[in-house]
Amino acid sequence: MTGGEALVAGLATHGVDTVFGIPGTHSLPIYPYFQQYGIRHVLTRHEQGAGYAADGYARVSGRPGVVVTTTGPAILNAATAAAQSYSDSVPVLFLSPAVPVDHPGRGNGLLHEVKDQRAAMDAVTAGSHRVHSVQEIPVAARWRRLSPICVRAGRDLGISMCRWIFSTGSRAYGCRRPSGWPPRSRTRAAISEAAHMLADAQFPGIIAGGGVRAAAAELARVAESLGAPVIASTNGKGILPADHPLSLGAGLHHRAVFDFVAECDVLLAIGTELAPSDLFAGGLEFRGKLVRVDIDPAQLLTNAEPDLAIVGDARQALTELALALPARESTQRPAQWRERVSAQAAIEGAPWRSIVDSLAAALGRDGVVAADNAMVSYYGALSNLPGYRPGCFLFPTGLGTLGYGLPAAIGAKLAEPDTPVVALEGDGGLMFTVAELATAAQLGLPLPVLIVDNGGYGEIRNEMAERGDPVHAVDLGHPDFVALGQSLGCHAMTAGDLTEDITNALAADRPTLIHIQSARR
Repeated sequence: MTGGEALVAGLATHGVDTVFGIPGTHSLPIYPYFQQYGIRHVLTRHEQGAGYAADGYARVSGRPGVVVTTTGPAILNAATAAAQSYSDSVPVLFLSPAVPVDHPGRGNGLLHEVKDQRAAMDAVTAGSHRVHSVQEIPVAARWRRLSPICVRAGRDLGISMCRWIFSTGSRAYGCRRPSGWPPRSRTRAAISEAAHMLADAQFPGIIAGGGVRAAAAELARVAESLGAPVIASTNGKGILPADHPLSLGAGLHHRAVFDFVAECDVLLAIGTELAPSDLFAGGLEFRGKLVRVDIDPAQLLTNAEPDLAIVGDARQALTELALALPARESTQRPAQWRERVSAQAAIEGAPWRSIVDSLAAALGRDGVVAADNAMVSYYGALSNLPGYRPGCFLFPTGLGTLGYGLPAAIGAKLAEPDTPVVALEGDGGLMFTVAELATAAQLGLPLPVLIVDNGGYGEIRNEMAERGDPVHAVDLGHPDFVALGQSLGCHAMTAGDLTEDITNALAADRPTLIHIQSARR
């Protein structure tokens, strides 16, 4: 078996059916085997788009996304996407050739040669591994925290032969977690202590992060036992459905959320970094006891030191907590906090409310929005668009990249073809990855792409003005987005009745670009 076949066979063994990328001279030894092993290769127009698409695929499917690039500039093009996935703890595997294993250490001007490709990717992922033999390939990509990793093999290993068969029992790739992973909570005593603290609390509360995506039912059981209001981080949106009586929605940055946290005498924060990128206005003030649960021990001490820390998988920890908690009577407290959070969210999102309401009407309960880093997303949709399922709102929270929405929507739609998916873009963000419209068109995806066009980088424009600085270098004008979309093979239109436009686009034979002219905000 060649190194190229060993790699593809390993992916297939672990249930991978889709990879994203662009073939190149040095990665060609991998490509003969994709069809042979039943793996679909999605051809994007840029490697950054491939990385974002794999991220969206992973967030919606719950399975790791996979990116295949060639050497040097190709994998470096994907580095921003890798950094975004790392910052949001999204499992994506990046596969790339490297220079030959006998290549001179100081280089000699080889095509696509990079001074230290391994170090470059190691800086933005959970780990970057340089494989030196075909036999190493199945053990290179070991599952860690839910984060991206990069595996690079010398380009000559693609054609190197070995007497070796990929073992179906291998745990090399993260679709199946290694035996004994995730680790059990350190002690059952810690779960018992947490249960006692929460049961005795007069004003319990819960913050749910993206790490709880696979434990939605367990989260609901714990919240219901406690009668505890639940506020979600950006990546936790929809884990507790928006119409659940204990849900305060999503968005940790509202003043009402700070007040809610300060009122709680015991707060359970699970699967969340309590990150500044979620909070906008500074750190939360914990006046009561803080219980944190996370699969990554390092995260338990990040941004806030807990009174009780539990290392463990969210589903397991919540299951054990639910069994240990007595039921209590419901109160009006959740509804009161819900009203306060909703009122502040409505004021913040008022300029984009009609867009958000149209999205809600067209998507129903099962829809997914892949949102770019635009004001319509984090001021408008984050807290005002109802979310009813985990992974309903895909957003580049931690790194805060631009260009994420469209390719992430492509990945999400490929992960769940029957789910309504919409890309929500600003005009500035779309231009980073606009070429992926051609990818979506070639795939024939019924994907509405909403462009809220305020003529430039509105957030930065406002920040310049607030600082009293000269406002410049932020205006993009208004390109003919309708003509651009049509030139790339999409339907394209200026928005009319937006709910109807989105509904029709969800049933179309290809993507539909919907241009929404917006005033400067």
